[in-house]
Amino acid sequence: MSLMNKMKRLISMLLVAAMIGGQAMPLQAAMIGTDSVMQQQQLQYDREQLVELLDRAEMQQQLQAMGVDSEQAKERVAQMTDSEVQQLNAQLNELPAGGSAAGVILFILLIFIITDIIGATDIFPFIDPVR
Repeated sequence: MSLMNKMKRLISMLLVAAMIGGQAMPLQAAMIGTDSVMQQQQLQYDREQLVELLDRAEMQQQLQAMGVDSEQAKERVAQMTDSEVQQLNAQLNELPAGGSAAGVILFILLIFIITDIIGATDIFPFIDPVR
């Protein structure tokens, strides 16, 4: 037998062994539930709604009057947990249509202050984080 035939035979045996050994591991697949997909879509929509709210000129004026940069506010909305986003949107839905957004702004400021206190952000220089 030539060296080439011996190499082909060795490679063939190794491939057969790899194929047989690879079948020992069972594969699993699971369906993705509609509820989980809908929940993720809702959370994404809620975040987009908050960013759109921060893009409004009226909201940007109020944030600037309180000393908060609108870009920092948008970054913080992107970093908010899912429960914070849901809580904030629940409060937004309770506001009367055409009403003042001062409650929302105060809530956002409260979140900023809390995250500054725990050291997650550094928006307000006068707040020392807890270590």
